[in-house]
Amino acid sequence: MRASKIELAVVLAAGQGIRLGALGEEIPKGMIRVGEQPILEESIGRLRRAGIRRVLVVTGHLAGQLAVLAQRAPAVVELAHNERYEKGGSLSSLACALERVREDFLLLESDLVYEQRAIDVLTAQEPGNSVLVSGETHAGDEVWVETTGAAGGHRLVAMSKQRDRLGPHVLGELTGITRLRAAAVPALQACAQALAARGGPADYEDALVALARVAPVQVHRIADLVWAEIDTPGMLERVRREVYPAIARAERR
Repeated sequence: MRASKIELAVVLAAGQGIRLGALGEEIPKGMIRVGEQPILEESIGRLRRAGIRRVLVVTGHLAGQLAVLAQRAPAVVELAHNERYEKGGSLSSLACALERVREDFLLLESDLVYEQRAIDVLTAQEPGNSVLVSGETHAGDEVWVETTGAAGGHRLVAMSKQRDRLGPHVLGELTGITRLRAAAVPALQACAQALAARGGPADYEDALVALARVAPVQVHRIADLVWAEIDTPGMLERVRREVYPAIARAERR
């Protein structure tokens, strides 16, 4: 079966960046600059190079600063504002986006820096739901992904920041980049509604694990992928000092 052409990406960019302290109060995480452009704008550039034609950015915290992305690329970037971003968590942002989704799509977090091949690998896959993981980065605050193991085709079972709570088949670290089928949207929406009814914030990863209980979610591993997320000042410093230069070297090769 050939890989289906995928042209839509959803980027969750509503978070408040609380752990970044003063910087998080001043700027959305996706608008942090490590190179010449904000990291989210660089991410959009990578998506476009992989054939993505439409990028839906879900805003919340300091939404006005993200509007510049749509102004710079009005034919590509559109915005959806999550009114519940302060209390609903990232799952409420995903639910906000799903109201506009009618096709297969990539799902990304806004605070990522990564190699181009992360996107290229997922867009080249056969149609299906697929979570991208890496080898160990030792970055801190990792989300570990448990699968059924090689005999089960590495299908998603669970995720946790506490590795010892998972089973024996932990394949790697969640990168925050996922491919999802349009057919998965109703199940994701049902999960979002159920968790919202309980009250309190919920993470979009909860919906991915719930989806895996009713539909196959493959886990694809790029062991040596260079990438990072930016949640704390320490992570930002690591990105500037180590990760961003390593991405530049890898992509020159």
